[in-house]
Amino acid sequence: MPTRPKYGNRPTMKDVATRAGVGLKTVSRVVNGEPGVTSATVDRVRAAIAELGFRRNDSARILRKGRTASIGLLLEDLGDPFYSALGRAVEEVARDHDSLLFTGSSAEDPEREEELALAFCARRVDGLLVIPAGTDHRYLLPEMRAGTAVVFADRPAGRVAADTVLTDNAGGARTGVAHLIAHGLRRIGFLGDRPQIHTAGERLRGYREAMAEAGLPVADRWVAMGPTEPARVAAALDAMTGGDDPVSAVFAGNNRITVGVLRRLADVPLDRRPALVGFDDLELADMVTPGVSVVAQDPARMGREAARLLFRRLDGDPTAPRTLHLDARLIPRGSGELPPRG
Repeated sequence: MPTRPKYGNRPTMKDVATRAGVGLKTVSRVVNGEPGVTSATVDRVRAAIAELGFRRNDSARILRKGRTASIGLLLEDLGDPFYSALGRAVEEVARDHDSLLFTGSSAEDPEREEELALAFCARRVDGLLVIPAGTDHRYLLPEMRAGTAVVFADRPAGRVAADTVLTDNAGGARTGVAHLIAHGLRRIGFLGDRPQIHTAGERLRGYREAMAEAGLPVADRWVAMGPTEPARVAAALDAMTGGDDPVSAVFAGNNRITVGVLRRLADVPLDRRPALVGFDDLELADMVTPGVSVVAQDPARMGREAARLLFRRLDGDPTAPRTLHLDARLIPRGSGELPPRG
C-alpha cells in the first residue's frame, strides 16, 4: 500500500492518483469540480486527498488567469464599529468570488494610505477598495492603467475617475437637525470631526441648510469642528452649553463624538441635558436612558455595494465610472425628543 509522503514533502496530484488508483486527469477533474467522473470515483479520490493531506497549489492556475484572487481594503481604523461592519461585508462578497481580502488601516494619514495601497499593488492584488484619507489619488493611475480595479467608498476619490459609494451625508444631517427643530428646539449646536474630512464637511453643510430652511441663526460658538478625542469633545460641549446663550440641543457629527458627548453628560441631570441626535448608530444606543436618537448609515450595505462594483470591474464591466448614493435613516429613541429648555 502506498505510504503518505514524508514530513516536509507536500503530496501532489500524482500521489493522490496513485493512492486512488485513477489517472491524473481524473484527480484534476475532481479537484476542480469538473463533470465526467462517477460518484464512486469522486468518493475514492476525495478519500485519498483526505488521507494524504493534499492541498491544491493555485499558483499555476492564478498565473494562467492573470489574477491573484485577492483584493485590498484600505480604511481609516478597523477598530471603528462602522469600518469593521463595512470590512466584514466586503470580506463576504470577496469570499463569494473565491478571493482573499487584505485589510490595512490608514489612521487618517494620506501618506500611510498611499504606502499601503502601493504595497498591496506590489503584491499583485486584483483590485483595491479605498476609504480615502487623502485628497489626491493620482498615485494610483499607473496601477489602474495596468489593470488594477479601484473603487472608493464613504468618501470620494481625489483627482481620479473611479466608481464610488457614498452616504448622503448632507441629507442625513439635514434630516437629523430638522427632527430637533420639529420638537421645538431652536438653539442647536454642531459638534463635528475635522473639517478637511469630506463626510464631516458634508454633515456640517446639512446642519447649516436645516437651520437656514427653518430661519434659525447659527452663532459661531455653536459650531465646533476638530479631532474626536474625548477631551476635545468635552471642552467643545462645555463651551456651547455654557455662557449666556447656551444651545438646547446638539447634533453630533459621528459615533465617536456621540460617545464623547454621552460621557460628558453622564452626571448631568436629565432636565439639564441638551437634546442630542448623533450621526451613525452605535452599540447599546437603545440601552441608555434616554435612548440615543441617531441618523444611521448602513456600513454593511456600503461595503457590499462597493465590493460588487469592484468585482464587476474585474469581470470586465466597460461602463463609465459611477457614483452610488445611499440614504441614511433617522432612528428616534428619546435623546433627540427631550423637551426644549427655553
